[in-house]
Amino acid sequence: MAYADGMRASRLISVLLLLQTRGRMTAQQLACELEVSIRTVYRDVDELSASGIPVFAERGSNGGFQLVEGYRTKLTGLTPEEAEALFLSGYPGPAAELGLGTVLAAAQLKVLAALPPELRSRAARLRQRFHLDAPGWFQQPETAPHLQAIAEAVWSDKRLHMLYRRGDDDGTVVERVVDPLGLVLKAGVWYFVGCADGGPSGADQRRAGSFDASFRTYRVSRIVELTILPDRFERPEAFDLAEYWRTSVAAYQDSLPSFEATVRVRAGSIDRLSDAIGDGPAREAFAQDPAPDADGWATLRVCLEDLWHAETRLLAMGAEAEVLAPAELRERVANAARRAADLYR
Repeated sequence: MAYADGMRASRLISVLLLLQTRGRMTAQQLACELEVSIRTVYRDVDELSASGIPVFAERGSNGGFQLVEGYRTKLTGLTPEEAEALFLSGYPGPAAELGLGTVLAAAQLKVLAALPPELRSRAARLRQRFHLDAPGWFQQPETAPHLQAIAEAVWSDKRLHMLYRRGDDDGTVVERVVDPLGLVLKAGVWYFVGCADGGPSGADQRRAGSFDASFRTYRVSRIVELTILPDRFERPEAFDLAEYWRTSVAAYQDSLPSFEATVRVRAGSIDRLSDAIGDGPAREAFAQDPAPDADGWATLRVCLEDLWHAETRLLAMGAEAEVLAPAELRERVANAARRAADLYR
């Protein structure tokens, strides 16, 4: 009964905010917006009117329900820039993946309805002009069928039991019991952070910067099976998801193998070098500010992961780059180029 009452109260607020935001609306429009029957709309409007909300109906072909002119709750203290930023504060796509699409829409509707007219028009104009799309070009979004269940466990502090396919070469499936602490969307890929094996205990839970080996990051798409367990866990009081993610990303980048290669690149090929080896390594290379020679070539020192990645990435440069050192990398690139030439001869 309490759940039904809560749903009805939420729907009544939505009716009120829709009328406040959009002006006159027909019963059919309200029913479609709220996904209820027309009879329910009439009952909700009667209940709003009985509770003192100045809503009235106009009959006829252009009729509908509307609020008395000037009835509005104003949200004060917001600058125009803050009002606009409210509508760039969430990604509709990821929110829908988390099962929060309707929640996000309802929250934005409430804010929009409460804004004074001048701020409301600016916020609506921003939403019409800017759209945020996180994944990269030509990338299919990963399927993450367990994402909403993980989000539910994160909100309710419930433990998870899962079968997880590791990222090693043979794709070993392991069994884990994890305390889920947060979800992260990185370049269109969902990850969740959790404490394995029950997580840290005692003083470790209370330390703000304690990211020991029990804190781990899991790729949601690699979860084979997932069950939300009935028992709750005690969330580390000072755990900071953003700080953990920054620290773990930095540690991952530092752990990658790296060696230095000397490469001769046409001076006008910075964009191609960025596409081949990544923006970060390319910026570091060109930060050396090399002076092009008389033929328009610049000699750079480039940091790459390993020989295999270096070969494949520098081959993508074609005749716009020449490996000078190390000798083993130069020979691998030359051999690959010869095989490609033989294939097309």
